[in-house]
Amino acid sequence: MARILGLGDNTIDTYVDRGLEFPGGNAVNVAVMAHRLGADAAYLGCVGDDQGGDLLRAALEAEGVDSARLRRRPGSNARAWLAHDAGDRRFLRSDPGVRADYRLEAEDLAYIAGFDLVHTSIFGDLGTARDQVRTAARRLAFDFSTRTSEDILGRFTPGLDFAFLSAADRSDHEAEDLVRRVISLGAGCVVVTRGAAGALAGLGAQRTRQPALPTRVVDTLGAGDGLIAGFLVAVLDGASLDEALRAGAAFAARVCTWDGGFGHGRPWPGDEAGAESFQSISATADRRRPFSKEPR
Repeated sequence: MARILGLGDNTIDTYVDRGLEFPGGNAVNVAVMAHRLGADAAYLGCVGDDQGGDLLRAALEAEGVDSARLRRRPGSNARAWLAHDAGDRRFLRSDPGVRADYRLEAEDLAYIAGFDLVHTSIFGDLGTARDQVRTAARRLAFDFSTRTSEDILGRFTPGLDFAFLSAADRSDHEAEDLVRRVISLGAGCVVVTRGAAGALAGLGAQRTRQPALPTRVVDTLGAGDGLIAGFLVAVLDGASLDEALRAGAAFAARVCTWDGGFGHGRPWPGDEAGAESFQSISATADRRRPFSKEPR
């Protein structure tokens, strides 16, 4: 059984148009989804000491994901406000919440080293702990979301075993160029998700493409994290690049059929910030398709 650690970001996804809130965040979603796919999964991150932090911890426990090393910090948990249009999510605004202060000690690093793979993201806010994690992890996966500037790629790519990037608005040629660039910077395997155009993966000179699979869309939130989880679990189980990308696309399609990143929603009573966000919905709001990962 593969052992996967989600490390870093979490959030409370708040659906202002439906009055619901769900636990989420890239590292949390990947850990939970990997566990649903049969992996032994854990999550290490910083949550608030408010009801949002309580919701995250309770959801992780209910899913059977180890959260023994969860850090609880004074203040409000990170939160994202969203609306939906025919199941497709639109991000309105976000609040980073409590400061992510990891203070990794020797026993934390030994814990990290015990996993087959550690997954984190550009929103993980690891700070000075990033180099410690890179050294301790057996294999390291990283989600860049849409952040593909030369500076960010140059700083975060070296030493990665798996790099995931979102490029729903890129052409075939641009997606291929992105794969080539990230591999040249030191990543072992690169996956670029392109919304309705599917996904492209590269490993050395090898390339494989996977179309988006048909599904019954209830909510696209978390579909990109589902692709990551499905891909990583398949790779750790010995799948080829083609097989892993297909597994990722298949699980992403499944994620679209449930509410929230992985469920566990509850009523959200609303607040001033949420009301303000709801009023900000306009025709220019983000309407990107499934599998694109956006800032939370």
